[in-house]
Amino acid sequence: MVEIVTRPYARAFETFAAARPEVLCLSADLTSSCEVDGFRDRHPDQFVTLGMAEQAMLSFAGGLAMQGFRPFIHTFAVFLYRRPYDQLINSIAYSNRKVRMMGFLPGITTPGGITHQAIEDIAVMRAIPNMTVLECGDATEVETVLEVADEIDGPVYVRILRGEVPRLFSTPFAFNKLRTLSEGDDVLVLTSGVCTEEALRALGPLNERGISVHHLHVSTLKPFDRDGFIRAAKGKKGVVTLENHLINGGLGSMVAEIMAEEGMAIRLRRLGLDDTFAHGASKPYLMRKYGLDALALTQAIGQVLGRNLDITETELTQVRLDLVHSEHKAEAL
Repeated sequence: MVEIVTRPYARAFETFAAARPEVLCLSADLTSSCEVDGFRDRHPDQFVTLGMAEQAMLSFAGGLAMQGFRPFIHTFAVFLYRRPYDQLINSIAYSNRKVRMMGFLPGITTPGGITHQAIEDIAVMRAIPNMTVLECGDATEVETVLEVADEIDGPVYVRILRGEVPRLFSTPFAFNKLRTLSEGDDVLVLTSGVCTEEALRALGPLNERGISVHHLHVSTLKPFDRDGFIRAAKGKKGVVTLENHLINGGLGSMVAEIMAEEGMAIRLRRLGLDDTFAHGASKPYLMRKYGLDALALTQAIGQVLGRNLDITETELTQVRLDLVHSEHKAEAL
């Protein structure tokens, strides 16, 4: 049984920030939704609320960082770059301020529809000079990403998970290092965020059909462990990427760029949203509809290898972690 951790970020941030008085918690009227309501109540001297004014919040954070404070911004991921893009560039990125932007509800982890789904954030953020981009894939990474982000000299954007989060890993977040989850000779699979959970569901049925999968979890998206990827791809018959994001500009694009530059003559399949917005619905439904789930991954691997693997949803349902999640809490904004 997979361990489900309740609100790992809330506990981790309070432990981290309470021991560092120069850390300030900034909120844009989404305090409880970003799990910092308890911190607000117990540490009011380190809490600042700016209301629904993200442009002002980013500029304010840049000023705080200039004065030696360590601001951590908390809001939904989509509100960190769409609405306040000009302030993000001029107040934070250009001056290379140590501002940490904690983006909740990345991709299609929310039923809120296009206004709340950050589906192009990695593409936007990794294009910005000086910006570091991190993404958590389980409770352990949520609990340990704060120290990693705090040590980076410059602005950091983090795709963070909230609520009921599975614990998949036993070791902490490692900056700019690919996490090896399985080793194999046939195909290389790279996943990030919540998609890693889906890939883990697929490994059993793939192994039963004699498919040897080398699976890498990606938690640092900018910079990217180029050398680690090249070593893992050597000798493979193909590469498949799976991400909670558009296939353009995110993990799949990064891998494609490296493969082209290195002259890798092997097949690549990129799984993610393909030039489309997603409508509002549950995460499992959206991942199935838009081809971000375990079944889509097994089909892509079959295409890369030129085989009909005939893996059914019934096989995958037997190891579906979403059933474990649903026992704890329904999705909400």
